[in-house]
Amino acid sequence: MTLCLSRTVSYPGQLGAALSSRSAVDSWEEISVMDERNIPMRTYQVCNVMEAYQNNWLRTRHIARDGAQRVYIEIKFTLRDCNSLPGVPGTCKETFNMFYYESNNVNQWYIKESNYIKIDTIAADESFTQVDVGDRVMKLNTEVRDISNLSKKGFYLAFQDLGACIALVSVRVFYKKCPLTVLNLAQFPDTVTGGDSALVEVRGVCVNASEEFEAPRMYCSADGGWLVPIGRCVCQPGYEEQMDVCQPCKPGFYKASAADAYCAKCPPHSSSHLERASECVCEKGFHRAETDPRSMSCTRPPSAPENAISTVNETCVTLEWSPPRDTGGRGDITYSIHCRKCSGENGKCSSCGSGVHFVPRQFGLSAAMVMVTDLQPHSNYSFTIESLNGVSDLSPSPRAAVMVNVTTSQTVSVVLKERRSKDSVTLAWQGPDRPSGAIVEYEVIYYEKNQREQNYTVLKTRSNVMTVDGLKPGTTYVFRVRARTPGGYGSYGGEIELETNMLAIGDPNQSTILAVSIAGGIILLIFLVACFVVSGRHCGYIKAKQDPDEEKMHKTYIDPHTYEDPNKAVRDFAKEIEASSIRIERVIGAGEFGEVCSGRLRLQGKREIYVAIKSLKAGYSDKQRRDFLSEASIMGQFDHPNIIRLEGVVTRCKPVMIITEFMENGSLDTFLKKHDGQFTVIQLVGMLRGIASGMKYLSDMGYVHRDLAARNILVNSNLVCKVSDFGLSRVLEDDPEAAYTTRGGKIPIRWTSPEAIAYRKFTSASDVWSYGIVMWEVVSYGERPYWEMSNQDVIKAIDEGYRLPAPMDCPVVLHQLMLDCWENGRSERPKFDQIVSTLDGLIRNPTKSKPCIQTHTDQSRDIRNPLPSREDPTTPEFTVSTVEEWLEAIKMGQYKDNFSSAGYVTLDSCNQPNLSNPLVNEPISSMRAQCFTYFLIFFAS
Repeated sequence: MTLCLSRTVSYPGQLGAALSSRSAVDSWEEISVMDERNIPMRTYQVCNVMEAYQNNWLRTRHIARDGAQRVYIEIKFTLRDCNSLPGVPGTCKETFNMFYYESNNVNQWYIKESNYIKIDTIAADESFTQVDVGDRVMKLNTEVRDISNLSKKGFYLAFQDLGACIALVSVRVFYKKCPLTVLNLAQFPDTVTGGDSALVEVRGVCVNASEEFEAPRMYCSADGGWLVPIGRCVCQPGYEEQMDVCQPCKPGFYKASAADAYCAKCPPHSSSHLERASECVCEKGFHRAETDPRSMSCTRPPSAPENAISTVNETCVTLEWSPPRDTGGRGDITYSIHCRKCSGENGKCSSCGSGVHFVPRQFGLSAAMVMVTDLQPHSNYSFTIESLNGVSDLSPSPRAAVMVNVTTSQTVSVVLKERRSKDSVTLAWQGPDRPSGAIVEYEVIYYEKNQREQNYTVLKTRSNVMTVDGLKPGTTYVFRVRARTPGGYGSYGGEIELETNMLAIGDPNQSTILAVSIAGGIILLIFLVACFVVSGRHCGYIKAKQDPDEEKMHKTYIDPHTYEDPNKAVRDFAKEIEASSIRIERVIGAGEFGEVCSGRLRLQGKREIYVAIKSLKAGYSDKQRRDFLSEASIMGQFDHPNIIRLEGVVTRCKPVMIITEFMENGSLDTFLKKHDGQFTVIQLVGMLRGIASGMKYLSDMGYVHRDLAARNILVNSNLVCKVSDFGLSRVLEDDPEAAYTTRGGKIPIRWTSPEAIAYRKFTSASDVWSYGIVMWEVVSYGERPYWEMSNQDVIKAIDEGYRLPAPMDCPVVLHQLMLDCWENGRSERPKFDQIVSTLDGLIRNPTKSKPCIQTHTDQSRDIRNPLPSREDPTTPEFTVSTVEEWLEAIKMGQYKDNFSSAGYVTLDSCNQPNLSNPLVNEPISSMRAQCFTYFLIFFAS
């Protein structure tokens, strides 16, 4: 530790110049003596020990503090032992006092004794006892005291003798400071220590081509030493630290940032020729983009794409190519497409204009594929495919590109002749006049005129004549033909409508068809009466409770993921809607891809309807857009009253939207929690029946949902339940027992069958397991399956045979159906058509829906006590003859007056066309539709 003496009050030989004495009698005397080395020195002495009541003062001149808040006083003195003085009175002292007085006055002569502040009473460690004649032997004492918190210009010191024999040899006044130093490339100046042992914070200054990385600071301690430094300086760009000094980078090296520790060698294709380089200059032909780090190699534009091919499909061209062989040393390769239409007469080409569309886009493509649509038929086009990277705009050279020439196809001409019978049609057509290549084959599609166009059949032939067999007699079919050349398919020719012949009189099949027609008419009549009974606004509900899916469904689901072009799947299965037809009113939630809103849809010639609108959030990727629209491609293939209905999509402008029917009551689990205990068992069964009907429809189409749960069931204002959320759904193969194996992703454990959890295999049987969980959710009014058990505990409990117990007031037959759905073997579980039949029987025979005799307590949740399987008790056959009896049977006897006042007492009276609104005052309007629906189901049976 270095001590800095800024001011010494006195040294030996100078004491008299700094001190002055004052006493009533004899005071301090200035005496010159010789030290042990025979060097003369001046002292101040006083020794009036023979007289009592001594008060002798010695004061210094004004001492400037020079900014110091704390000063130290070192005094050297000798003191005579009172016992060595014979005859001395008892008033002899062996101590003296030291005082100070702060003052801004440098020439203050008089200071009152009372104004002084006492520093300390000084006593000698050693005292002398005698003085030999001719030789004075003195024992020096040294004492150091300090004064803190000084604030004025300076101070005076004073010494008070009260009757001692003492000699002051020297008085030295000094303060301490931390010396100038350089540490971590930062210089810290001389700093005076603080008062009262306080630390003084000092900010350093960066030196020697350095700059602050973190503000350099150190603390000066009261002892005059620097404490551990905080922060540091670092060498500027172009310099590196060596031996605590910033040295310039050598040629061929650089340092781009002060945060870098050392100079680095120039990256490839760059160099530096001078010292202190902060960046290396790129070689000729190479470049560095503004966003590239300085440490990155200089790069160049890529070479042209390779192996470009085209596939023509009508007026659509798909271009594909391989990445460039030379990427220029970069990974940010993109592609741009330029289109030119060429005249066949003079070979001149001009820009295609805005009428041609590129999917996904024309510029900035990341994938090596693009589809160009809306081209003109039988025309020549030239496409230039450029490959670009981050430095392409910096290069003066032309961009590398590959050119592809294509010719769009021409349509097949109209049919020339045809021959018809009761079950077949023979077609003949003429091929294109100027095909773009040899005709490979013709494709013929046909469908019934009164059916949706998606239910078509595809036939192929190399001839321009074909006989289509297996048609229905007296039915009109629509036929379309197109040709395929090596360049792809051409456009379809115009639609041709042909009707097969009627059956002749006496045909053995005529009676069968007549019987089927009569039966169909009766069913249709019952359905129309049902709709009219409940009133027009509840027709949708009645339809949902009927069985249009009871008939064999010939339609098969087509997986949109099998399409090479996902956009074609959307066009095939979803209707494009103009954005101007949609009015968004409010946000009702958020989905995986963006917001979900409610609003209104008004299509030309149709009434305005409420719809739900899913929008794709901004900044989406191509994959997110495909995944978002794939749900529309799936929903668009379904047409069932218990499947959420797709109204259409918006893809030609942003945001991309999916429009579905609006379900006023939201998700089933939330709806049940809000109305806990407010429904009859029959009403809950009706909800379950609608869900089962929708799942039967999906199963008949060869489709697996994979995420069937109450949260994915939507409820409208008439309590119609509809299956929704097809994000996890996948299609089955032709084999009904085939399973879809997932490629990863989350599985809803509490709703998933054991084989799907263990092997990631999903079938309609696994959907049946999930349906059993949905049944439990509905009867328990939205309670969480397996309560607070963890997923691992659920898996373990199921493997050990545990099954969910019956919810409170659950009928035995319903819980038994749940247990059947939870059979461990897939083949032992019921099919959805069996589930629908069971629930229909329960609706028609309400006495089966009485609650379980025993109500299971919470101990049934113990996985160590699996719930045993229950047998469905035998129930006597149920018959009713009046509406009153039926209402009493389904626990709705409180409504008999409403029916009676409306004139409906017998079942036959319900055939009257004016049956409407008998429960108009019922606060839950949906209960009315529910009651009528079950009544009509019973009546129709």
